Amino acid sequence: MRKKITVVGAGRVGATTAQRLAERNYADVVLADVVEFVAEGVALDLMEAGPIVGYDVSVSGVTVKDGVGYEKIANSDVVVMTAGIARKPGMSRDDLILTNQKIVAGWAAQIAKHAPNAVVIVVTNPVDAMTQLMWHATQFPKHRVIGQAGVLDSARFRTFVAMELGVSVQSIDAHVLGAHGDQMVPLPRYTSVAGVPLTDHLPAEKIHALLERTRDGGGEIVNLLKTGSAFYAPSAAVAEMVDAIVYDKKKILPCIAYLEGEYGIQGVYGGVPVKLGAKGIEEIVQWKLTAEELTALRESGEAVRALNKVMGI
Repeated sequence: MRKKITVVGAGRVGATTAQRLAERNYADVVLADVVEFVAEGVALDLMEAGPIVGYDVSVSGVTVKDGVGYEKIANSDVVVMTAGIARKPGMSRDDLILTNQKIVAGWAAQIAKHAPNAVVIVVTNPVDAMTQLMWHATQFPKHRVIGQAGVLDSARFRTFVAMELGVSVQSIDAHVLGAHGDQMVPLPRYTSVAGVPLTDHLPAEKIHALLERTRDGGGEIVNLLKTGSAFYAPSAAVAEMVDAIVYDKKKILPCIAYLEGEYGIQGVYGGVPVKLGAKGIEEIVQWKLTAEELTALRESGEAVRALNKVMGI
């Protein structure tokens, strides 16, 4: 029997995520949204692409309203939470918190009811706090509630390094930890170009500029688009995480995980390297960090804790 994956939210991120997952041809996809018939329309369009692209999984859409329609997500193996208001120019991810808190909390109750064994991947911003909210509201085991951010942030850093050096992104290995946004913690020490440390290729000031662009990567796209935010790269990041779960890859990826003393952080979700497999997070990998890196990571955790207090959790 094929796996079943539900994508909550049929906006740009949700719809593109559904497309990437359908094209992998390993799971039936359910797309859910509160806006009437949007999910159904996107799903039908994706089904009609199947004969051309070459996938034959089922893609279905459902409008959820007044407690009706949620049963369509029943027994999902993976749920990807993308629903929420998107950033507009001048808005920070934190500005979204109170509105998106209501959306995520409402969906958490339905996921817990209809898909109690699912691994949940949260994308809704501010994603670190929304992941903590999802875990708090579903009461799922911590290894089955994961936030997506580090895969995206690391990809952005790899992109900017590759552009600067004029080499393939496949030659760049990079990792970004910490909270998504201003509190992210890039690790240039763990960044290499074909195995050669980045510091051998670029001076410190240029690396710093690339790190700053990575921190502002989402905002740069928001300012360019004017009426939306990034969706191609975020959906690709989600798909890489789902691949690791569906194929039980045990892949080491930077994800938002619940920390209970790792890196000296207690009782809060934060971006760290994890081993991702069929059960979700199978291990939090603890790298040796410098005192400066460790301080930045802990400060990132405290920033998430402050947002959790705003939500009352």
